[in-house]
Amino acid sequence: MNRWKTVLIALAVALPSGALPAAAARSATAPTESAAVARSASAPIVNNETQPVYSRADALAETVFVEVAGVDSDRDGRPDRVAVDIMRPKETASGLKVPVIMEASPYYAGGNDVPNHVVDLDGSDPAGMEYRRNKFNDLRDEMFGLDEDMAASRAAAPPFRGYYDNYFVPRGYAVALVENLGSGRATGCPTTGLANETAGPKAAIDWLNGRARGFDASGNEIRADWSTGNVGMTGVSYNGTLSYAVAATGVKGLKTIVPIAAISSWYDYYRANGGVIAAGGYQGEDADVLARYVLTRENAEQACGALMDEIERDQDRVTGDYSAFWDGRNYLNDVGKVRASVFVVHGLNDWNVKTKQAVQWWDALDRRGVPRKIWLHQGAHFNPFSFAQRNTEWLRQLHHWFDFYLYGLRNGIMDEPQADVESGPGQWAQHASWPLPGTRDVRLRLAAGTGGQNGTLSRERSRGHAVESFTDQNVRTAEQLAENITATDPNRLAYLSPALAKDARLSGTPAVSVRAAFGGGRSPYLTALLVDYGTDARAYGGVSYGPTPVCYGQGVPGDTGCARLAEHVTVTAPYKIITRGWIDVRNRHSASRTDLLREGRFYDFDFDLQPTDYVVKAGHRIGVVLISTDRDFTLRLPAGTGVSVEPGDSSVELPLVGGRSALG
Repeated sequence: MNRWKTVLIALAVALPSGALPAAAARSATAPTESAAVARSASAPIVNNETQPVYSRADALAETVFVEVAGVDSDRDGRPDRVAVDIMRPKETASGLKVPVIMEASPYYAGGNDVPNHVVDLDGSDPAGMEYRRNKFNDLRDEMFGLDEDMAASRAAAPPFRGYYDNYFVPRGYAVALVENLGSGRATGCPTTGLANETAGPKAAIDWLNGRARGFDASGNEIRADWSTGNVGMTGVSYNGTLSYAVAATGVKGLKTIVPIAAISSWYDYYRANGGVIAAGGYQGEDADVLARYVLTRENAEQACGALMDEIERDQDRVTGDYSAFWDGRNYLNDVGKVRASVFVVHGLNDWNVKTKQAVQWWDALDRRGVPRKIWLHQGAHFNPFSFAQRNTEWLRQLHHWFDFYLYGLRNGIMDEPQADVESGPGQWAQHASWPLPGTRDVRLRLAAGTGGQNGTLSRERSRGHAVESFTDQNVRTAEQLAENITATDPNRLAYLSPALAKDARLSGTPAVSVRAAFGGGRSPYLTALLVDYGTDARAYGGVSYGPTPVCYGQGVPGDTGCARLAEHVTVTAPYKIITRGWIDVRNRHSASRTDLLREGRFYDFDFDLQPTDYVVKAGHRIGVVLISTDRDFTLRLPAGTGVSVEPGDSSVELPLVGGRSALG
């Protein structure tokens, strides 16, 4: 399957007439002059910005097979290799040296048809769930957007994969697309996040810096004598994840990364606090399913079948515990090695790669003083190139970011506000940092309901010792359980604040502390939902693409450099689940250890919800809803588990801009 064109951007920038000598390459923290760039042929710079003066039509394209030294994941006695497709200005053949924008991916060759694991563990499947889905087909529009899609011109000349060639090659960049281990033309095996996958694009960076060997299809060794050695990695989803992974090696030459909807810890993609948790929309997927999905190399089963079985065995869908298997797939372990600057992008409605993935990486970078920038938008698992309202600003910032870190141009990008946040559909603002300045954690106490009503949220601790209970079920979704607050429900507990006197903004990571007892069933999950109650038109992550393509870069036959852009689709509803979180109650002490509960005994369960940035409007109410099975995310065990809660010893902590004053 051909990779779909990454979306968009904006109207092409007009070609200026002047040009200046190439600026020096810079390092991430303190750019200093690079003699290699200084000696290169003329690279056009006007107003500290690279200009589109090179021809995409005349650009050189080649494929290099880079040896991944020291890695033999398919155990054939030879070093693994990755396939690297490169496009660069034709002037690089006569002395021009350019930096490289790299996107590594296991998706370029498409994917296999792989069944997900069964999640209805009571033997039923009341919804008729489809366990066999093509993940890449489902996500391609969200990840890469919609091309102009002119079938006739495509048939004449298939495009070079990705959007970057149309925009950045004319501006004096090379683009390198790395087909990673186990996929397409590469050798080796995919492992869903182990070090061998990281080593693939790292080897490509080493080759661009003269430290690794590369070969053409005939076996002739090739050198990247046109490269300055400066590399920026980017990509959406798995592709962006590889940016995190490679940056965490500290490889020299990687100056910056722009990870979009990326994973920083694979445990947090398929698990949460000891529980088996699905990626939104992909119930039953796990590390083994994804590895088999991207295993598209030649002789796949013969080369990698045994390793796929090992992954399936070791991932542990029984306990859900954090283990050595997952620790080897946690890039946060090596964040201290990061040399590159980081431009993080994530959707606040992304329930596939959840917001924790971006925020825990963001926070870790902050503690280490890594240069960074963040965009948080109201989309889901989505490429910001595609937002019609914001694409021009996105392209400006991305262009200046790469110019600063790969060409060393002092264009002021690092003097701009650190965070761009979309607080509501189309409501963008820039902020000095994120979470927003002035954010403070505010604790609200849960209190039992009276007179057959739902419970309440307030700053004061309730008096007395009430106990409230609900019975787990596995058929209704969290949305169905949360929607009706006019009455109580036997399958959940709900606690609501008074109507807000003014808008209140959440910015950060909410958390709950729940004192509860379990008994009479098999479900080990406790799920907390943070809900905005009040009718409004809100974004949920859906988009609608406009009919008219917008051209963002130089086109060639079969690759127009144009794309259709998207707008948010809003839904008017009386409530929205702002965020949620889960815990396997047997992991109350640690995600790494299962400790059985005594039936009917009360325990304290403390866990985070997914980070968010959200405005609860005046007149609305903030709600906390407690359930057990979250049908769209948790395993579905037989119904009937009884959960008792002591509200007086339970609370929610909210990161509110302005702290307590936000609630009036």
